[in-house]
Amino acid sequence: MNRREALTMFAGCGASLAAAMAEVPSPLQTAQQAVRRGLPPVKITDVKVILTQMESSTHYVVVKVLTSEPGLYGLGCATHAERPLVVTTAVEQYLKPMVIGRNVDDIEDIWQMANVAPYWRGGVDANNALSGVDGALWDIMGKRAGLPVYAFLGGKVRTAIPVYATIESVELPEVEDELRKKIAEGYRHVKIGLTSGATAAQASQAGGKGSGLRLTSFDPGPYVTATIKMFDYVRSKIGPDVELIHTVHERVPPSLALALAKGLEPYRPFFVEDLFAPEDVAWYQHIREECSTALATGQLFVNRNEWVPLVANRWIDFLRIHVSAVGGLNMVRKMAACCEFFNVRMSWHGPGFVSPVGVAMNMHLDFPFFNFGIHEEHIYSDQVLEVFPGTPEIKGGLMQANDRPGLGIDVDEKAAAKYPYTTPGFNRGGRLFDGTPLRP
Repeated sequence: MNRREALTMFAGCGASLAAAMAEVPSPLQTAQQAVRRGLPPVKITDVKVILTQMESSTHYVVVKVLTSEPGLYGLGCATHAERPLVVTTAVEQYLKPMVIGRNVDDIEDIWQMANVAPYWRGGVDANNALSGVDGALWDIMGKRAGLPVYAFLGGKVRTAIPVYATIESVELPEVEDELRKKIAEGYRHVKIGLTSGATAAQASQAGGKGSGLRLTSFDPGPYVTATIKMFDYVRSKIGPDVELIHTVHERVPPSLALALAKGLEPYRPFFVEDLFAPEDVAWYQHIREECSTALATGQLFVNRNEWVPLVANRWIDFLRIHVSAVGGLNMVRKMAACCEFFNVRMSWHGPGFVSPVGVAMNMHLDFPFFNFGIHEEHIYSDQVLEVFPGTPEIKGGLMQANDRPGLGIDVDEKAAAKYPYTTPGFNRGGRLFDGTPLRP
């Protein structure tokens, strides 16, 4: 064999070896192929809206996304209890035609597409509709993989979710009694409030049992006085260990809200919520410069421009976003990650008119983020639990996950049909003592 023949032979062997190596997949390719074999492409085939109302103000809007895989579907919360039929129209007439035929894995692409589709972004109705579809796609992803949604967001950094109870009573002794009951049940965080405004004379009477601090009509000045006295009363009776929360609901003028924050500072509230309406958020800078009272806000926010400056400037301590109102899980996971860099904690808005599907979405956002703060409690009625099997359970002040795939919750459509809407939604609003419309 001469040199040329030898080189030719070796070259041929090298080519054969290279071809053989090319046929052997890398470990990454092997893993990817295994996933693809186990999870074939699945398409969206239909989108349904389920409307059900078990209490006067619930008006739940739940979106069900069906797929080309028999029996595989996902659920998402689109509940805007005040204007549910507007959201329903947005889902059925606009989002449904856009997403049918799309791959269920295209969560980010579908979210970005639907977000800009109305052109004017940040509308609460369009955001809620988007939240319903988006949550259902995350639910489907978890079900296909056999994993809870929080696993895709980084896994648990806590074993259970602390929740805060809510006490709203007419008189201070009632607040004290109910608070002691909650502490005995295991709660470490409790939101306290008096049910309405007070006269100046009544506010000045705060004291021991039988003092009769009774709130009869809303007047901003006496309300501030009564709230400060309520915290003083509770701290004197219960002590410093329980974490106290209070919500203002934007009902007082900004300068008076500043006085409230400073007046509550000695009692170290866990947070004071919604001192200012979205139109007045620049006032948070002034409060941060004046006192150390922990501040929470966000349940009326629908646009990132409302919260980014507050977080980036560290003017608030907790972001209280209503998850569906800003577009759902896909948006809020990014918000939570952003807030972590500024040491702002998350406490999602979660009262009774958030559906159990929405609570499940909130819970899956609580487990994986280091900067979680506290979860708002709502105890659902037996009728609600009948309609939504798998609703997260609360025991001893802690919410537990059932660790089922996806969001871990389902809807019984036959049971939901037993509770149709009795009204097309409900209206917000109140009046000051002189008849002036009251925000929010």
